[in-house]
Parts: sequence; structure tokens; C-alpha cells
Amino acid sequence: MNLSAVNTHAPTPVIDAGRRAAVIAPIVRIGAERHVLFTKRADHLGEHPGQMSFPGGSHEPSDTDLRETALREANEEIGLDSTEAQFHGRLDDILTVTDYAVRPFVVRIPYREYHPDEREVAEIVPLPVSALTDLSNYELTRREHPVHGAIRLHFFYVNGYTVWGATGRMLVQLLELTTDWSAPEEVDRVIDPDSDLPI
Repeated sequence: MNLSAVNTHAPTPVIDAGRRAAVIAPIVRIGAERHVLFTKRADHLGEHPGQMSFPGGSHEPSDTDLRETALREANEEIGLDSTEAQFHGRLDDILTVTDYAVRPFVVRIPYREYHPDEREVAEIVPLPVSALTDLSNYELTRREHPVHGAIRLHFFYVNGYTVWGATGRMLVQLLELTTDWSAPEEVDRVIDPDSDLPI
């Protein structure tokens, strides 16, 4: 995993966005292998309950900038101290279907036990990069969204967890920048607009 590639990436910002948010895409080495660390959102949350996500959240007026937002939220959600985070750059800002403009920061963090804030986080889950880049664990779909039209959805199925949605889009760019993996062009299947999507 070549994290220096993130340093040289010129991220695309979202212009004139409404609600702003920021996340960290944490990279942790466990033994000899790099992992990407995710949180599984608590089932009682109003937005995206039970989904896999990166630590982060909404920008607050007291935050100096979105980097501070990401660090504050990561501290609240998993207990990451800001001094432990080694920044390696940014991914492109993305707009979510819930009208958030999210700025993702790529961060290297130490391997240790992290503690989920049970009000927001059900579980902290590191997934190995080797499994995330295994195409047998990946599916690309197309779905007609009632508001946004035809959208491509990326699904990563690893160790019983499913990473998809906005986090899946960010993960695709992270992997394409830092490894030799790239998402296929052809979709594996088309999802009916009324189909239930995974949590």
C-alpha cells in the first residue's frame, strides 16, 4: 500500500455544499499486513444505522477546519488521540444521498485497542487490504435512485461485513490510489429501485 500516492493527489473539493462533514480513512498495520479500520454504526442511529463507515461526522462551529472535525469525531467515536494520527493527504470530497459534503482524510494510526463510543459505534472493524482488493470479495452494481438517477454502488464483502454506499466510494478511491487494484468498468448486476440494500 503506497500511502505517498495520497500525498501527491490533488483532491477535488465540493463547491457550494450544504452540510459539511469530515472523516478519517485510518490505515493500521497488524503484523505484516496493512488494514483499513472501519466503524459499524449503531443500529439506533437515525442516518445509516448499522452500516460500515469511517470515523467522522458533522462539522461544528467550534472546529477550526474540517481536519479538526475529523480528529474530534474520531476521538469521540473510537478514542483516537490527535497526536497518534499521521496524515497522508486527502481523497476527493463526496456528496452523500443525505446531502452531506464529506471530506475524507487518509491517516495512519497505531495498532492498539480502540474503544467504541456505544452511543454511535457498535463495533470497530479492521479489514485487511489484501481482502479488500480481492475481486472475489467485490461487486459493482447499478441502481436507479429515485432522486439521483442511475448510480453505481460498490460492495466489498469481507469477513462477514459489507462496506458500501459513501464509504464504499471513498474506499474505491483509496485503494485505486494506493494499490494496483482498480474497480472494473462493467457492472456485475442491476439492482431494482425497490430492492432492500444491506446494512
